[in-house]
Amino acid sequence: MESLPELPRVVQLPDGTHAYAIPDQLPVQHPQYSGPQVVHQHVHHAPPDRTVQRIALGSGVGAGTVAAGVYFGPLLVGVLTAMAANLALLALIAAVCAWGVVTVVKSVGGEDGKNAAKNIRRARGRRR
Repeated sequence: MESLPELPRVVQLPDGTHAYAIPDQLPVQHPQYSGPQVVHQHVHHAPPDRTVQRIALGSGVGAGTVAAGVYFGPLLVGVLTAMAANLALLALIAAVCAWGVVTVVKSVGGEDGKNAAKNIRRARGRRR
């Protein structure tokens, strides 16, 4: 039991609050200041950036429109982004498949394959 530290004592400070005191130290006496307390508060406002919500609130449409704009706006952006990514991937796959078919036709078909590729090239040139 001699190796255990001493338990801290609870002392009452001059302002009436209680605090733990380490046995080696005395409570610190803080000077009392009775003047007014000055609080510096900085309030930062973000610029308004939700036009749809402001219009809905200003025209008296109601909270339902505001909630729908807040909820469905980002949801719509996410859905459109996902659709665009899927379409881009499908276009890439179609281009790779077309390139593969043309390459196979050229290599396997011999003269007929080369003539078919040449005809396709001419047909594309006429469209432009």
